[in-house]
Amino acid sequence: MDLTKIERANTKLIGKKIEYYKTIESTHLYAKQIAKNPKNNGKIILAEIQTAGIGTKGRNWYTGDGKNIAITIILHPNCSVRKLDGISLKIAKIIKKSIFKLYGFDLKIKEPNDLMLNEKKICGILTEINTSGEKVNYLLISFGFNVNEDKFPEETKDIATSLKKEYNKDFIREEIIKEIIENLEIEL
Repeated sequence: MDLTKIERANTKLIGKKIEYYKTIESTHLYAKQIAKNPKNNGKIILAEIQTAGIGTKGRNWYTGDGKNIAITIILHPNCSVRKLDGISLKIAKIIKKSIFKLYGFDLKIKEPNDLMLNEKKICGILTEINTSGEKVNYLLISFGFNVNEDKFPEETKDIATSLKKEYNKDFIREEIIKEIIENLEIEL
């Protein structure tokens, strides 16, 4: 992955600090360990492989080596927890908009936190808000996006898809990340 393409995003905060891992247990679980540090506001955790990525219904989120996006973004929003109501759905709308802008593909949102393509899951979103009373300490935005995957594990092969599987070509993951983080910074 070419991190310089992501660092060149038209953002002031998100993506200016990136931690990249070839293999990690989970970008989300790692981000949770470092999220309280104010220096990590806007930091992105990226991985090629997650050994224990967090999926839906107790499943692991399959990442695939060098083919997909496994990312967590750490934010310290200066707002009350109420302002973040519906945040997963809002992020789903931002990702949907980003993919449409890049490629003209119309992903469907399966509320509150999945994106579908041709009736199969292509992206899952996990958010976590840490609070003290009404004050938000940090927000974690994690998502797995199936970009160039062509072989899914047996347990998900009939319910998951990727851009490559649907359109029979490779896509540039950095381009997708850059577009999404630019839109997140504008719209959150």
